[in-house]
This record gives sequence, C-alpha cells and structure tokens, in this order.
Amino acid sequence: MLKIYGIKNCSSMKKAFDLLNELNLPYEFHDYKKQGIDKETLKEWLEQMGADVILNKKGTTWRKLSETEQQKALESEEQLLQTLITHTSLVKRPVLKTPQGYVVGFDEFSYRTLAERS
Repeated sequence: MLKIYGIKNCSSMKKAFDLLNELNLPYEFHDYKKQGIDKETLKEWLEQMGADVILNKKGTTWRKLSETEQQKALESEEQLLQTLITHTSLVKRPVLKTPQGYVVGFDEFSYRTLAERS
C-alpha cells in the first residue's frame, strides 16, 4: 500500500489526494503537522533523496527563519534533522512512499504511472 506524508490543508496535498482517489489507489495518510515525523524517517529520506529534494526553501516557514537559524539548519545533517522535526512545514510535500521508492512533490505523471503498474 502507498503511504503519503504531508499536511492535510495544503494545496499540493489536496491535488495528490484527489488524484489518488480518482485512480483508485489505496493509501495511508500520515499528517506530520499533527502526528509529527520521526528522526529515522527523515534520515532515510535525506539519505535516499538528499536535502535539496526534502527541504522546502521556497515556503514561508523557511523565509520566516532568521539567517542564523537557516545557516545552523544547513551546518550538518543532525542540525537539519532537528530543524525539520521542529518545523515540519519545511518538509516538501507530499512525500509519497511507493514500492519503487519515493515521489516528492505532486507529480501527476508519476502518480498515473503508479496506477498503470497496479
């Protein structure tokens, strides 16, 4: 089964939910704004996809951090993990876990390809 991570009231998440439902792809939803996100999951994402893919620097949460906080977050993986746990809105969304790996951000083509494989 697919597992989708994100924040319920996000426009990208709504697009993802709508398309997954349209394609009749069953999924489990993890709302990391309400449920939090564990360090091990974030560490796996950073190892598999890299900070450039996972860290959302375009959002308001990143822009609201001071320059010092931003620099500290980027000093080391440990600092980045702590920042992402504290500010879950910094994680790009959605993160869709599939049997083949992860799809980060809403990508209609990738979702439709999943439906074709199932």
